Amino acid sequence: MPSLRRFRYKLARMANDFALFTTDVIYDRRHGRGAEVLASFLYGLSFIFRALVQLRWYLYEHRILRNKPLGCMVVVVGNLTVGGTGKTPVVEKFARTLTERGRKVAILSRGYKSKKEPVLEKIWRKLSHGEEAPPKIVSDGKTVLLDSEVAGDEPYMLAQNLPGVVVLCDKNRVKAGSFAIRKFGCDTLILDDGFQYLPLKGRLNLLLVDKTNPFGNQHLLPRGILREPIKHLSRASYIFLTKSDGNRDEALLELIRENNPKAEIIECAHKPQYLQSVDTGERLSLDVLREAKIGAFSGIASPESFEKMLRDFGAEILYNQRFLDHHRFTRYEIERLYRKAGKANLDMIVTTEKDAVRLFDDIKASVPVYYLRLEIDILSGEEDFESATERICRPRTQEPISKPAALGETPKGT
Repeated sequence: MPSLRRFRYKLARMANDFALFTTDVIYDRRHGRGAEVLASFLYGLSFIFRALVQLRWYLYEHRILRNKPLGCMVVVVGNLTVGGTGKTPVVEKFARTLTERGRKVAILSRGYKSKKEPVLEKIWRKLSHGEEAPPKIVSDGKTVLLDSEVAGDEPYMLAQNLPGVVVLCDKNRVKAGSFAIRKFGCDTLILDDGFQYLPLKGRLNLLLVDKTNPFGNQHLLPRGILREPIKHLSRASYIFLTKSDGNRDEALLELIRENNPKAEIIECAHKPQYLQSVDTGERLSLDVLREAKIGAFSGIASPESFEKMLRDFGAEILYNQRFLDHHRFTRYEIERLYRKAGKANLDMIVTTEKDAVRLFDDIKASVPVYYLRLEIDILSGEEDFESATERICRPRTQEPISKPAALGETPKGT
């Protein structure tokens, strides 16, 4: 059995290494003959993807496919690119601010990489009840009801950090929004990672752009990181430049203004706050990283930014392991990682908050394991952030809530 376990791990490791290689090609981080061949193949696929994107937009723009208003404030938070913009902390900041100002907020997530309903159960439900499953209730605003495996890492993390906020997961966000209004009396819906979700119309579109890598090589998937063309910057009400160092990037600002001359631009940084123990919840000052010998691991889209933060605080990374974004760790992977890190004579192991929620409570390392807590810090455009929240929090008498449509009337999610 141990040999079979190792064999399965090696196969998974090979698949992970190839996926990482492909990701490096997409981000233009890998060069050589093999990378060039794969890049050419992906470039051809990008034309097919572009055609599908344009067809979908045509169908919605010409009302062949129709979006569905739900009669309340819908705030869309998303990006033009895949991964790495630091969206979750922005969603958290908005949800917390709106809740503090009296709104009843629900976050609607598709629950990427969450556990799906078994096929047989889905078939039985439709045969016996004639209806789809209700949205997953990650949090009812009082209690976190699902773990990260069932809910997905980001919805679970948001539910943990946002008491008073309802968090729902469903591929069909129209259905989830209608459920949030009817079941919990929510008056504000935040559509997490919803810029490409067209069936539900947003009143306010918040678009995030990673200032360190705004649009990659400007190719669409799968050759580049763009989900849709750069010209769709025009759809944004507010543009958040994330991971900013506070210095103006004239070329980026000019590109944004060419495509959207009206949107307010807000610059923000993901500011490290403290280290928190995965096991005990103890919080440590970031000063402990100075000259510390650490191990680091992450399963995020931009591991370089996480590793740079640790080094900027003076840490020496002696052992480092990268996984794919949203990678669901196996027990063997974590046991092996802890074992190898334990042999490196480390002071601690550090991971990201998003990765920490996917760890196993009963697997312990020989050295303390912490995650790095990040929060959004507005560097410029604070008045525009206030303007956005004021637009949402205007008196409710100006914003009547209509009765949501019955679930049977909602369009299918995409």
